[in-house]
Amino acid sequence: MELAHSLLLNEDALAQITEAKRPVFIFEWLRFLDKVLVAANRVDVKEKQKKLVEQLTGLISSAPGPPTRKLLAKNLATLYSIGDTFTVFQTLDKCNEIIKSKDDTAAYLPTKLAAVACVGAFYEKMGRMLGSSFPDTINNLLKALKSAESQGRGEILLSLQKVLSGLGGAAASCHRDIYKNARSLLTDRSMAVRCAVAKCLLELQNEAVFMWTTELENVATLCFKALEGSNYGVRVAVARLLGTVMATALMPKQAAVMRQNVKRATLEEVLELMATGFLRGGSGFLKSGGEMLKGGGSVSREVRVGVTQAYVVFVTTLGGQWLERNFATFLSHVLDLVSHPRATQTHVEAVYSRRCVSFMLRATLGGLLGEKAQIAAGKEICQAISKQMRAVEAVVNDISGENKAGAADVSASQHVMVCALKELGSLVQSLSATASPLIQEPSIGLLETVTSVLLHPSMAARLAAAWCLRCVAVALPYQLTPLLDRCAERINNLKSSPEAVSGYSFAMAALLGGVHQCPLGIPHSKGKLVVSIAEDLLRTAAQNSRLSLQRTQAGWLLLGALMTLGPSLVRYHLPKMLLLWRNVFPRSQKELEAEKARGDSFTWQVTLEGRAGALCAMRSFVAHCPELLTEDVIRRLMTPIECAMTMMSHVPAIIKVHGAHLKASAAMVRLRLYDILALLPPKTYEGSFNALLRELVAEFTLTDNSANTTTSLLRSLCHYDDSVLMGSWLQETDHKSIEDQLQPNSASGSGALEHDPSSIYLRVPAGEAIPGPLPLGVSVIDASVALFGVVFPHVSFKHRLQMLDHFAECIKQAKGVRQQAVQLNIFTAVLSALKGLAENKSTLGPEEVRKSALALVMGALDNPNPILRCAAGEALGRMAQVVGEATFIARMAQTSFDKLKSARDVVSRTGHSLALGCLHRYVGGIGSGQHLKTSVSILLALAQDGSSHEVQTWALHSLALIVDSSGPMYRGYVEPTLSLVLTLLLTVPPSHTEVHQCLGRCLGALITTVGPELQGNGATISTIRSSCLVGCAIMQDHSDSLVQAAAISCLQQLHMFAPRHVNLSSLVPCLCVHLCSSHLLLRRAAVACLRQLAQREAAEVCEYAMSLAKRAGDSATINLNITETGLEGVLFGMLDRETDRKLCSDIHDTLGHMLSSLAVEKLSHWLKLCKDVLAATTDVGGAVVFEVEKDEEDSEKKDEMDDDTMFTGLGEDDKSKPSVAPRWVTRVFAADCLCRIILLCENDKAHFDLAAARSAQAKNPKGDQLVLHLSDLIRMAFMAATDHSNQLRMAGLQALEDIIKKFASVPEPEFPGHVILEQYQANVGAALRPAFSPDTPSDITAKACQVCSTWIGSGVVSDLNDLRRVHNLLVSSLDKVQAGKGSSSQLYSESATTMEKLAVLKAWAEVYVVAMKIKKEAESKPAKPVRSGDDEEEEDDLGASVLPPDSLIILVQPELPALSRLWLAMLRDYALLTLPAEFSSQLPPDGGAFYTPETIDTARLHYRSSWAPVLHAVALWLSSTGFGAAEDKEEVASKAPALPQGPSPTTKSFEESVKDRMHLMLGVSIEFLCFPRPEEPIEHVMSCLQALCTLLESPCAKTHIAEDQLLAVELLNVLHRLLLTRDPPAVQLQVTAVVQETIRAAQDHLQRQRTSTGKEEEGEKDSEPNRGEGGDTGELIPGKSLVFAAMELLVFILVRHLPQLNTRVKESPSHASLRPQRLSEESARLVANTVSILAELPSLCSPAGSMTILPTVLFLLTGVLRETAVKTADGSVPVAVSAALQGIKTVITSPPSRGGSTHTQWRGLVRSSLASVLEHTQPDASRPEVDEVSMLTAITLFLLSASSELVGVTALQTGCMERFRNALNSSDPWVQARCYQLLLSVFQHSSRALSTPYIHALAPLLVEKLRAAERRRPATAAELQAVQEGVRVLENLVGMGEEQNRVQLLALLVPTLVSYLLDENAISSAPQASRGLHDFALQNLMRIGPLYPAAFKTVIGAAPELKVRLESAVRANQASSKAKAAARQAQPAVQAAPTIKLKTSFF
Repeated sequence: MELAHSLLLNEDALAQITEAKRPVFIFEWLRFLDKVLVAANRVDVKEKQKKLVEQLTGLISSAPGPPTRKLLAKNLATLYSIGDTFTVFQTLDKCNEIIKSKDDTAAYLPTKLAAVACVGAFYEKMGRMLGSSFPDTINNLLKALKSAESQGRGEILLSLQKVLSGLGGAAASCHRDIYKNARSLLTDRSMAVRCAVAKCLLELQNEAVFMWTTELENVATLCFKALEGSNYGVRVAVARLLGTVMATALMPKQAAVMRQNVKRATLEEVLELMATGFLRGGSGFLKSGGEMLKGGGSVSREVRVGVTQAYVVFVTTLGGQWLERNFATFLSHVLDLVSHPRATQTHVEAVYSRRCVSFMLRATLGGLLGEKAQIAAGKEICQAISKQMRAVEAVVNDISGENKAGAADVSASQHVMVCALKELGSLVQSLSATASPLIQEPSIGLLETVTSVLLHPSMAARLAAAWCLRCVAVALPYQLTPLLDRCAERINNLKSSPEAVSGYSFAMAALLGGVHQCPLGIPHSKGKLVVSIAEDLLRTAAQNSRLSLQRTQAGWLLLGALMTLGPSLVRYHLPKMLLLWRNVFPRSQKELEAEKARGDSFTWQVTLEGRAGALCAMRSFVAHCPELLTEDVIRRLMTPIECAMTMMSHVPAIIKVHGAHLKASAAMVRLRLYDILALLPPKTYEGSFNALLRELVAEFTLTDNSANTTTSLLRSLCHYDDSVLMGSWLQETDHKSIEDQLQPNSASGSGALEHDPSSIYLRVPAGEAIPGPLPLGVSVIDASVALFGVVFPHVSFKHRLQMLDHFAECIKQAKGVRQQAVQLNIFTAVLSALKGLAENKSTLGPEEVRKSALALVMGALDNPNPILRCAAGEALGRMAQVVGEATFIARMAQTSFDKLKSARDVVSRTGHSLALGCLHRYVGGIGSGQHLKTSVSILLALAQDGSSHEVQTWALHSLALIVDSSGPMYRGYVEPTLSLVLTLLLTVPPSHTEVHQCLGRCLGALITTVGPELQGNGATISTIRSSCLVGCAIMQDHSDSLVQAAAISCLQQLHMFAPRHVNLSSLVPCLCVHLCSSHLLLRRAAVACLRQLAQREAAEVCEYAMSLAKRAGDSATINLNITETGLEGVLFGMLDRETDRKLCSDIHDTLGHMLSSLAVEKLSHWLKLCKDVLAATTDVGGAVVFEVEKDEEDSEKKDEMDDDTMFTGLGEDDKSKPSVAPRWVTRVFAADCLCRIILLCENDKAHFDLAAARSAQAKNPKGDQLVLHLSDLIRMAFMAATDHSNQLRMAGLQALEDIIKKFASVPEPEFPGHVILEQYQANVGAALRPAFSPDTPSDITAKACQVCSTWIGSGVVSDLNDLRRVHNLLVSSLDKVQAGKGSSSQLYSESATTMEKLAVLKAWAEVYVVAMKIKKEAESKPAKPVRSGDDEEEEDDLGASVLPPDSLIILVQPELPALSRLWLAMLRDYALLTLPAEFSSQLPPDGGAFYTPETIDTARLHYRSSWAPVLHAVALWLSSTGFGAAEDKEEVASKAPALPQGPSPTTKSFEESVKDRMHLMLGVSIEFLCFPRPEEPIEHVMSCLQALCTLLESPCAKTHIAEDQLLAVELLNVLHRLLLTRDPPAVQLQVTAVVQETIRAAQDHLQRQRTSTGKEEEGEKDSEPNRGEGGDTGELIPGKSLVFAAMELLVFILVRHLPQLNTRVKESPSHASLRPQRLSEESARLVANTVSILAELPSLCSPAGSMTILPTVLFLLTGVLRETAVKTADGSVPVAVSAALQGIKTVITSPPSRGGSTHTQWRGLVRSSLASVLEHTQPDASRPEVDEVSMLTAITLFLLSASSELVGVTALQTGCMERFRNALNSSDPWVQARCYQLLLSVFQHSSRALSTPYIHALAPLLVEKLRAAERRRPATAAELQAVQEGVRVLENLVGMGEEQNRVQLLALLVPTLVSYLLDENAISSAPQASRGLHDFALQNLMRIGPLYPAAFKTVIGAAPELKVRLESAVRANQASSKAKAAARQAQPAVQAAPTIKLKTSFF
């Protein structure tokens, strides 16, 4: 392929490759040329132009394929437009010659077509440059057109279109000729030609004025004719032509009008013309006379659908503003269409026409109008409805019957009503809460108008009105309860009117069905209301025969609707329901028989309807309340159901007697029966299988049915991908809702509510806007087929065989059309059964069953109907899957192989090739591996059969299935398959789009098969890769959008496997262009591809999209709307237009990926995007905060004013904007994006620090920090939070909360001490206030409470007066909570009230927790000194901002008495709700303080989200008020309204209430901590632990937990378990705090016990020490022992953070010796806390008990010391080390007891501990960084605290001395200094037995060290300090010595000190440290002299040189002392104290 990349065609290379590969090589060269010509240097091109022209024109006559000729023509045209043009005429003539040629052979055709394509390309590119040659060319083309075959006709028309577009108005002389010639071809046999003509005429009408003036009617008639028998492509093309011509006729293009004065058509004329097409079709106006009289043939459906599309094109072309202005005219016109008798000749036709009209309205209204215009349109529709209704009422009330024509009007009006109401419903639903003005404005009276239609005589209109009300209720949930009440009231008042009973019950049912879409629900009482109404209706049905039918239907309909409310509500009414169901059916066989004899046709009709209704309600129950379906309930349901089954067999006899009009009611009963049976487990009705199957089979084999009704399920049972084979079956398109009418199975697309009223309350099927149940006849067959699939797997083999044989017989019996229908139904049933078998994992059965099934299927594989062939193939595959035996599969495959080898007819070749594909699809690559080779070779051969493109399509489709299912096994066949695919792509005519679509499927499957290998660089792989890329390129250029979509998905696959080889610079612009495509699947593919690209390369994608926008500016051909907002902007815009779920979710994902990777770098861009979308409704100009300063006295008013008017300046709607303002859904998405942007910025602190951000911006002006956009963020959150739309308000409040959390602590650099958010107080207040208005939904108020507490707790606002605004909102909502359960009239369910109340309590709890925290901090800080009046004082008037730090508490204090009561009540509720299910009987029957028993399930969720802060708050309150001691007294005084708490709390004693509260708090906490759900936020765990901690700080709680030891043990066990599951260090720290409090409580308790027993038993001393755990034996029982539980938990933490402590880890062979590591800050704190608790544990034990745990404790303490004692840089002691040392001291200083065996054990323990410490300090090369000082400290601790146990143990003694000696010899002066200090403490020990050996051993070394300092004077402060410490030890020794030894001791000390003195000359030049030593020595000498005068003299006298040095030093000192008197006084004080202090003193 690389050889093809040259400017000239490489002819040598071309000659060397095989014939087969040449077309690919040439195509690749042309592709290269196409890219290079545009970019190349003109001079180079001109040099080689001659040769290039020769090569290219040579290719024309080499019979190039379609893609090649397209590229060839394009390149030639480009070449001439870049290079010289003088040979262009020669080339043109040459082409014309070829076109004129008489050679009509098939071989010459490609050459002719290539010449035609070149002509088109020349004119398109160069247009008028080609001068006057065009008349000849055009005539030449038109001549050729007459004789050409279909491919030629298509190509010539395309060329003509290009000629026209190139020449523009210049070709006017030829316009008529072209029009005349093209006109007749609009009804061509070939659909591709029709499309081409439509496109050509569309181009022509741009300039040819006559087309939309004089010829307008003819053009319309032509278009209607062209639509007859058309396919989807033709309909789209013709509709575009018709719609555009009509729009042009109405509003002509300026230029054309300037040239000729034209008469413009009026809107009426244009609409009238279009209406003729809709109503009369293509029959024209000439024949109409006779036909109209006969009332003849109905309009062909294709025409009607095509005209419908044309209407939409017409309106879209004229634009949204035109529609706004002319909506009334347009509406009345389309509603007239549907009231015309021609449009509604039969019911099905009427439904189809309604569908068409609804589509017109939805596509124009929904897409073109913005929200404001939609509201205006809604008014118009309302008026139209009320106008119709008035007319209907006039007819109904006209008793005299003068108005005979009226009856027809009424039936026509129903269709108008349905369309108008359906559109109104869709409109309101899409507007959601934004529609509130439409509902609330009394002048419109929408609700009155719609409710009035509930009394319409026609059922369809009543149902449509009910549906519309449901839409209103879903959009505006606050309307739901009032509407239900109104309907209930009307039903009761108008019981005697059949229409009212029917209409209002429809409305109630519809409203109940909508409840599940309203998260806040309806009050529980409404369920009772519905049940009572329904019961009443059913009870009174029999009283009045005029009403019995309606009342029966209405009663059951309401009960069915009630079931949709779900189990929590239905549970209460179930017994009643079971009773009602039982009573509808006869109880016994006898009654059944008796019943047959009774009754007339009317009573039977009522009975059947009643039973159908009962079954329908049952079905609704089973579908919506599966939780209530216990064994017992199913058994009780089965009684009526079995009775219904028996009754079915009697019905035919009854119909015979009473007339055929009962058939419909009987069918309804059957439908309901099948529906409910399909939902129940088949085991429950096994006994009735025989009878049931007889019914089912008779149903779908049409035994008793003369109509040839077919099921609608076949499409859904066949595979989605097979659509391409079914021809007329369409993939999804934007026109799906009307194209459905043209599908082949009966009644397709004719769904309407009146076919099955129960659908009004069921869930709407996904993707539908409104439920459309199919006509009863079809629904029954569908239900029977579905049930057959459920039952079949449970039927015996014998019966299966009988049925399959019966099926074959039925097919044989039927003839013609009926046979097709029967066969379709049977196949659908068989497929359904096979699918059921596969899902049940059961088999088909023995040989004879298989044989029968196989015969049935094989027979259909060569049926002429493609749909049946498809179904047969699918069935074959499913059979293979179910049988799953290799021999069976081989047999099937062999049959098809044989057939394919011999058969020549298209039908059997297509059927059997699909059979092979399906076999592979369902058995997979492994199961069918052995047939792979044969299958592939056969299919490859079939795919090359050029004579029939149908065979090619089926073969390629099957091939794709095989490639897909074989996976890697196919790798060997990739190359031949790929070369075939390329060859076909280059040769198959583009009009065979199905072939191209299948080629695309094959290519995609091949790419997946090769997979990641595609990245490789081997020769074969590069060839495969470039072939794939060429294939994609060919498909991308195809004219059909499905083929383009396939190309995109292939490229997407390639990009996944080999991203480097996909060229994004060409792919991305192509995708962006497709985003505006009119084809849904192409838009979907483009967005899906962008989504994948944006995941990896978002930045590149955006760049390429922008470059396209720049290019689009140059050439106007691309209609793109990429502006400066880039691709993101386009995608946001698409969200407003698109309704397809999949597409929208992909757009969301794409934007999400772009946001994650780009938002932080391009902050302002993304924020502006979100802001523009959000500001759509409230266009905010600048940050206008109105500061009103005129009248200060009315300040309260002013506050309100400025909050609310801040952001309401509505901008002028810019009239020039083409698209609509962003809709609310898009705005919600933008608000979510805002929250994501804030979250993304978290990683970089600069985004949240104003000072840093400003300095960063100064350095790099391009950089961008979030904090600089704070005002924008606040404004966006504000706009969202105060919008009409509830979802947007939620998103806005969420954003506001995020902003507050992230920015609360950002300081304001200009005003120190203030934070940046303070300036936005007003905005926050204004955003929150509306959420607390009484009519706000609960979920929004709940969210707002959350934001309030975040705001108050964030500490942003310190001024109480400012806080009051927000605080007052919370106070007002607290009043609501106190109002108790039975509050004012409810709109929403009780659980919504629960949610709101709990949110308020949670918010208060959070505020209280923060307030107490501030208070605590303030109390722990020292009081601040009063500030001396500095300048700040003057600024603050009266120091308003300097509040007492507990200011928040002042706000909460007044509410506390009430709050604490409510909080406790809430915790009590929560505790009850968390009980396991088996205790449900113990729950209070009337609910709790804040929930009702009915809503218990939903209430649980609300409690779950809010209990934790409340628990914490209650703990704080209890501990601060001493367990509410004060509050109890108050409660008696103030008769506060106590909540239902059982007996009032005053009756209990204080102790009891403490106990109750403790149990409540601990119960809730322990229950939660036992098993915190993984989804629980970590904050809940923290709150709970903090609450426990706070609680245990109070003395009451301590006593409680200490007295009940098992409780404490349980608490510790639960905490241990929590540590196992939750990691964060904060949690672990908090756990240690709780453990510490628990242990302290136990210690205090033990202490109290000991003191009390001490008093009692003064005499008997022995018993006292055995108090504590472990008793006399020392045994600690796990599960009962607190100490054991604590040890377990603490050891876990230690081993978690210091795994080396675990000896097992050390012994394991894999263990590398771990060095002591530096713990992180948090771990160190944790270890420290743990160690300190550990050391306390022995004090809880008896002596024996403590001996049980001490070994472990000491082992751990010394272990922690060993692992954490690591040198630090600054010489500080790590917290863990100091804690370990402190712990060792605690343990050693409190020995268990002095006497007995314990003491011996104790001594052994202490010694071994010291030994292990010594062992750890062994100097060791592997552990150089051990901190000797800490280890020495530990040794010293042992020596000092446990001296008696250690005296005289030589081994230990020598060890200790060794360590001290090492330390003294240490090179580190700091170690020496500490060593001297520790030695001093050992030397001074009171027990001489201990200290003497050490003095003897170490003093000599000490003196030696000090002597050495004379020679090596200290150079640093540390060294100086070491010497000073040493001297101090020596001095102390002197002091300790006896008088007689004093001289010898001084003889050591004094010479040493004197030797430190410097010569007086040297002093001045000596370094700092050296001089310090001199001063120190001098002072010490001067101090020692007076202390021991005699000895001193002796020593000085003995050595005269000492005396000389001393005296000179003293003299020098006196001389300088005069100068430094002040300094000298300070100095001795400084030098005297040792400068090193341990952080914690251990001694």
